[in-house]
Amino acid sequence: MNNQIYRVLSRLFLVITLVVAFQLPVLAQEQRFPKPEFETGYEQPDVIQPVSRSPFMEYVDLFVLIAVISVVTWLALYKRSRKGIFWMSLFSLAYFGFYREGCICPVGSLQNIVLAIFDPTYALPITVLLFFLVPLVFSLFFGRTFCAGVCPLGAIQDIVAFRPIELPKWLQKVLGLIPFLYLGLAVLYAATGTDFLICRYDPFVGIFRFDAQFEMLLLGGFLLLIGVFVARPYCRFLCPYGVLLGWMSTFSKKHLSITPAECIQCKLCTNSCPYGAINEPVAETGSRRTGVKTLMNYLMIIPFWVVLGGLAGSALHMPLAKFNPTVYLAEQMVEHPEVTQDLDNIDVQTFLQSGESLDQFVLRAEEIISKFYWGGWILGAFMGLVIGITLVRLSTHRERKDYEPDKTHCLSCGRCMDYCPVKKPE
Repeated sequence: MNNQIYRVLSRLFLVITLVVAFQLPVLAQEQRFPKPEFETGYEQPDVIQPVSRSPFMEYVDLFVLIAVISVVTWLALYKRSRKGIFWMSLFSLAYFGFYREGCICPVGSLQNIVLAIFDPTYALPITVLLFFLVPLVFSLFFGRTFCAGVCPLGAIQDIVAFRPIELPKWLQKVLGLIPFLYLGLAVLYAATGTDFLICRYDPFVGIFRFDAQFEMLLLGGFLLLIGVFVARPYCRFLCPYGVLLGWMSTFSKKHLSITPAECIQCKLCTNSCPYGAINEPVAETGSRRTGVKTLMNYLMIIPFWVVLGGLAGSALHMPLAKFNPTVYLAEQMVEHPEVTQDLDNIDVQTFLQSGESLDQFVLRAEEIISKFYWGGWILGAFMGLVIGITLVRLSTHRERKDYEPDKTHCLSCGRCMDYCPVKKPE
């Protein structure tokens, strides 16, 4: 009991030390250029983005990313050191989290990639593209080692996972659908130039920058509080980039293994994974012909889910489109013409000074709404496909003789390795 209390206090002390150490340079920063002065008395809001970084230093960040993910991969697959992975995650939290203030971030770079695809005028920095691709390439070959000890969002949650419990399988499956929806919404809003949802609602970036709004600070604190008992709730049930990493990791040939040699069926690792990412042995039941017939029946239902999802997504296109500032402002000016007389509304005043007519502005808003209609169709069909495939996976079983990590959901944290009594062969 005393050892457990000591570990808890030491982790809390480490977090407090990191916060204090990295807050000092942030407080010492001075604004390089003065803010513009508006004649109308409008006050510019505080900037929440970090100071821009030189291209050379961005390549330094890229080098650090590749170096850290390479070391973590070696620790997970070859050294098999959970302790080493944990210490590397602390370094990543310090560097990519507090020092780099969560930017450049592979998780958020997804939106930059989407915007560059749909907006030819957007210049995508090569460093952002590489930050997006490097973790995916590593996941394709070695599993989700980026999640294990490189991502600062995962690291800050991993530190507080004092007494993790495993949730029921059915609940994990239901909550596991949320990241797919979040991914679809993030792509939709980035493609339409509406917003970067992942960055706006990042629960921890405000903590890294010490400028979080109260509601985001509350969300981040809430997730960390839940993370004491439900390990890494954001990584497992919210992170949209984790969906892509999971897809890549599914096909990885070299992946973290629970045992370094032949499994002896001791069952000590059964409850070692707080993420429920260990597949237990499964004996083949029933005839192969019956299993194939059942699978085919479920596969035939998938088109139904796709069409149903597409209809639902297209029906919701107007509520989704109202988050776009152009659509929202056009609706306000058409339904409430008196809003054009509001001198304190900076959006209205900006439009009036642009020289664009109201008819042109409304036409532009209608084009955006049309994009949301078809985007809603695609988003809904995507979610229908995900639900259909999930049901198929729940209804089918593959014969398995040993305890194995679920490549899609395993975060390669290495906890299970410490439970295995099998020694690595010399």
